[in-house]
Amino acid sequence: MAVFTEVSTAQAQALVSRLQLGTLLSLRGIKAGIENTNYFLDTDRGEFVLTVFERLSFAQLPFYLQLMKHLAARGLAVPDPQADAEGEILFELQGKPCALVNKLRGGHQLAPDLFHCEQVGAALARMHLAGQDFPLHQPNLRGLAWWTETVPVLLPHLDASRAQLLQSELSYQQQLAASASYAELPSGPIHADLFRDNVMFECVPPELSPSDSPPEGVPSTRERPVVDLGLPGRERLSGFFDFYFAGVDTWLFDLAVCLNDWCIDLASGRLDEARAQAFVQAYEGVRPLSGTEHRLLPALLRAAALRFWVSRLWDVHLPRDAALLTPHDPAHFERVLLERIRSPWHAMPQG
Repeated sequence: MAVFTEVSTAQAQALVSRLQLGTLLSLRGIKAGIENTNYFLDTDRGEFVLTVFERLSFAQLPFYLQLMKHLAARGLAVPDPQADAEGEILFELQGKPCALVNKLRGGHQLAPDLFHCEQVGAALARMHLAGQDFPLHQPNLRGLAWWTETVPVLLPHLDASRAQLLQSELSYQQQLAASASYAELPSGPIHADLFRDNVMFECVPPELSPSDSPPEGVPSTRERPVVDLGLPGRERLSGFFDFYFAGVDTWLFDLAVCLNDWCIDLASGRLDEARAQAFVQAYEGVRPLSGTEHRLLPALLRAAALRFWVSRLWDVHLPRDAALLTPHDPAHFERVLLERIRSPWHAMPQG
């Protein structure tokens, strides 16, 4: 989402015209992120996000774009790729693939509490279930195969202790993935990158009362306090976006990615157990975890930490040019991984 590819207003207007979306009003590069080029694109008919894909190929992209279409058609709040008169949703700019999606309402919640974690947990489960009948298949391209390929390239850039930790954890995850228990884990399309900055919330209008329905995807429970039902001034989840790391993998891995971001102390990497339990309980209110999933959750929390430590090391030590590129600090997920190894966490099963 850094600006690797400069898009002119004339090029943007040509795409807008092809999609019959009116007149271009503004085009603004988005600094956040490090994988693709993104712009906020406004026309006289709405607000959109233009993505120019820097790594994904024309052959790979139908999976991501059609998955968003599939989820949107089933009522999930996700960006909907815009189609031209022939129904095409994948286009080309400067020889690179691109797509235009509607901009979701609201803003990020970068300091989530239990209320936000419950909403994301329940909506994540709904997304997993809604994707069960998605007909396309593509593996998680940043999964175990990529870690196995990438770690040897990174080792020369690391000191001895970090290299040993990286090799040891990769070996642990390879053994886990080859186990009979791992083969039992349910799988399907996953987001694989559902961090705080890939979820939007919008404020509840003041005229809503505490008796209104809970946020979409959050099941009503007798025990739920009134404050969690959408009191004025509280935010409601308005959508997930940035599906461009999505792939078919275990649903538990997707849950672990979320727990390692939504439910931690950012400074130390320690898990906030209250938030983590609220997240998992809300998820299980929609899709209960199996016994094997509960048992392997600590191992998948380690896998999720490893995935992002490897990718951040890659971005720091093997960077690409970009007009607005700011790599994330890999030390953060090194701390998270060490915490998950030192302090394995099990969610309390429902019932």
